[in-house]
Amino acid sequence: MATSVYERIRDAIISGRLEGGRVLSENGLAADFGTSRTPVREALHRLEIERLVERGPRGAIVRATSPEEILDIYDVRITLEGSAARAAAKHATDLDLARLRARQDAMRGLEDAEQRAVANRAFHSALWEASHSPTLIDLLERLHVHLRRYPTTTLDWPGRWDEVIAQHDELLEAISRRDAEAAREIAEQHMAGAREVRLRMYADTSHPHP
Repeated sequence: MATSVYERIRDAIISGRLEGGRVLSENGLAADFGTSRTPVREALHRLEIERLVERGPRGAIVRATSPEEILDIYDVRITLEGSAARAAAKHATDLDLARLRARQDAMRGLEDAEQRAVANRAFHSALWEASHSPTLIDLLERLHVHLRRYPTTTLDWPGRWDEVIAQHDELLEAISRRDAEAAREIAEQHMAGAREVRLRMYADTSHPHP
């Protein structure tokens, strides 16, 4: 029951139904989710560890999102994605490579923004799994949870999708030939490009064109 309540509150935060700055009452959440206060208290503790919730003077509060936070997430992800690609080049099995190629092929020709985002996520998930590093996988999954709180995607930026496809092709080639350093460098450049697009998106929002 505690895990179920935790997952439901977590999903509500990630989806934005419980928005940043919202004070979370244990009694209120227990009533909303049809449970007692104990699993709610346990859920809030887990969410605080994950930095989705923080403690304030009035109790638990949903952490607010910010441009600075998402750019910080990208900075960390650049390093972790590079490490995952490097490990994948060393440890990927034939099945891992087949799965990566299938995920990459599934991305080609997609026009819908949501389908693109899902397919891109599937490719990166397969890359993480190919690293065979439980620690890297755990850290990248945690980062992705925070990224999901930002509904806009860099994949919508003009030219970015074609760039993503090309970089994935280069990455797959490096992993296939077991070139760990090339794979790391390509993956880091790939995520640095996403961070750069995100910066442009913020600048474009701050200074809209006439």
